[in-house]
Amino acid sequence: MGFDDGTRRIGTDPFLVGEPDPARRLRGRLTAPVTVWTAYDGDRTPAGITVSSMLVVEGEPPEVIGLLGPLSDFWDVVRESKQFVIHVLQADQARIADQFALRYPGDPFEGLSVSSSPCGPVLDTVAVRATCSFSGYMEIGYSLLVRARIDDVVAEDDDDVYPLVHYRGRYVTARPRPE
Repeated sequence: MGFDDGTRRIGTDPFLVGEPDPARRLRGRLTAPVTVWTAYDGDRTPAGITVSSMLVVEGEPPEVIGLLGPLSDFWDVVRESKQFVIHVLQADQARIADQFALRYPGDPFEGLSVSSSPCGPVLDTVAVRATCSFSGYMEIGYSLLVRARIDDVVAEDDDDVYPLVHYRGRYVTARPRPE
C-alpha cells in the first residue's frame, strides 16, 4: 500500500544509505564545474542555486545546458523570468557554492557583494560569468535539462585563478599540469 500525501517526490529515496546506484557512482568519478545560477522573480526578488551538471555548447548562437531539480524554487523563477546569470566559481569560493546549495540557513546572498543586471543578480567577486536567455527545457531522468542562449560572457584574464570543481562528493581545485 502506497502513501500519497500530494507531495511530488523524485524516486523512492534519493538519500538511501547502502550501495549507490551505478549512474551516481559514475557521475561521482567525473569532475564537474561548480557554478551558481542567479535570477530575479517577477518582484525582483533574487534567487540562486548551485549547479554542477552543465555544459557549454558552441554554435550560432552559443548555448548552455544544465540540469536543475524540478522542485527547486530557482526553476520556478527561471521559468517566469526567462533570464539568468551563470557564475563560474573559483577555488576559494566553496563557501558561496555551499550558500547557494542551501547548506547554511538564511538568505544565500547574505554577506555577498551583489550588483543588479537585467538578467539577474551578479555576484561581484566571481570573475567569470555569463548572462543567458532561457530557450527551453525537457524532463530527463529526475531532472530538467534547461537550455539557454549565452548572451554575454565576462571572463577576467588571470592565469593564477583556478576553477572550483566537484569530484567524488567534494570540492577540489583544477590546476594545469606543471610543464
